[in-house]
Amino acid sequence: MAATASFLEEELCCAVCSDFFKDPVLLKCSHSFCRVCLKKFWEQKSSRECPLCRRKSVDDPPLNLILKNIVENHLKHKNEAPEKTEAPEKNETHCSLHGEKLLLYCVEDQEPICVVCQTARKHRDHQLCPLEEAIEDKKEDLRASLIPLKEKLEKFTKVKQESEKTAKHIKSQSQQTEKKIKGEFEELHQFLREEEEARLTVLRVEEKEKSERMKEKIENISKQVSTLSEKIRDIEKAMGAEDVSFLKTVNDTKEKAQCSLQDPELASGALIDVAKHLGSLKFRVWEKMLGTVQYTPVTLDPNTAASRLSVSDDLTSVRNTDVFQQLPDNPERFSPCVCVLGSKGFNSGKHSWEVEVGGKPAWDVGVAAESVNRKGGISCSPEDGFWVVVLRKGDVYTACDSLPTRLRLKRKPQRIRVQLDYDRGEVSFFNPADMSLIYTFKGTFTGRLFPFFCPCANDDGSNPGALKICPVKVTVMSSQLRCL
Repeated sequence: MAATASFLEEELCCAVCSDFFKDPVLLKCSHSFCRVCLKKFWEQKSSRECPLCRRKSVDDPPLNLILKNIVENHLKHKNEAPEKTEAPEKNETHCSLHGEKLLLYCVEDQEPICVVCQTARKHRDHQLCPLEEAIEDKKEDLRASLIPLKEKLEKFTKVKQESEKTAKHIKSQSQQTEKKIKGEFEELHQFLREEEEARLTVLRVEEKEKSERMKEKIENISKQVSTLSEKIRDIEKAMGAEDVSFLKTVNDTKEKAQCSLQDPELASGALIDVAKHLGSLKFRVWEKMLGTVQYTPVTLDPNTAASRLSVSDDLTSVRNTDVFQQLPDNPERFSPCVCVLGSKGFNSGKHSWEVEVGGKPAWDVGVAAESVNRKGGISCSPEDGFWVVVLRKGDVYTACDSLPTRLRLKRKPQRIRVQLDYDRGEVSFFNPADMSLIYTFKGTFTGRLFPFFCPCANDDGSNPGALKICPVKVTVMSSQLRCL
């Protein structure tokens, strides 16, 4: 029946559009087509022929009324036919073989069975249990499998939250850093503008002084030129007189011809000293600029600073505020210990820097390995990657060596000089006031070492002041400059 219906529908479809006939027309060759389809076909071919047999057609084809009625009746009955109902779903609570209710569970075959199935050869020697018990066991298994998934989800959620916080912090860092860069360059621009104006002022003063002196010299020479010109005219006039008159006045004329004026000379040093103004101008400005800027051999890395620390804008000092900041807990950051590392690590050579500790009652200063643990509690010792001298309670100094060593200092240092000799495996601490040695660690280093700072708090939580990296004076020794 289905095949018959399908064949009928094919016969009721236009060969051009493959859809049911709409307003069908009949050609002389007995083939029928939709009127619109035939018209479009003829327009494309520019000839009136049958799309199937190619027979020519001269007259306009008439409506195939019988075919039209058949198509309309077919479509009408098709739309009125009731929709097929879906087969009823199988009863999942009953056995598909015996029709009995599923009450047991075969542990070996991992499937529910009925009481008839348990006597069958397939399940006769298998381990069985009540269906409810199996359901509970399976749910328990799923609950157990959910635990690691939930733990994994919690980890991913936490990292996602930290990543979102990090993304926000990156934007804030970028804006703050851009502002600081612009501020630093504005100071440099201001220095250059002031230096430019000062040098232009010196040039204008020199130009004015030398122009005025040259103007006075020109005026004096002009007067002398005028005097000499007048004398020449008088002498030439006397020379044109009659012979007797000339002879009578010749002595006076000769006396007028005498000139006591010294020959004029061009003044040396009259021109602008261009070399003074332009010679090595950029270098001299840069040399002067050194006096307005500070250089520190070590700067702090704020990305390693604990959230309770406040690092200065120039990255040279750190203070323990004991106030938690909303910072991302990135792997480089110390937490919760209030520590911070320098921004540059060393894996060779000699390096030194001074830290101003002032009257702070507690601090840690030294070097730390890049691989040190930064989360949780910290134990300062060379075995844990720390070579550190610490102060506690205002007067207890200790070198955190493999065996902590109590230090006896003659005077309380205001600064601590840290000196790293990587190749020799030494970290030494000095009092810069008299360069007295405080302590020296000796060992073998592997990996990069970073300057380490910890403005830790007293037992009562107080610790005023900051640890500050001291600047060093930079000078340019002109005598040591040479052309490469």
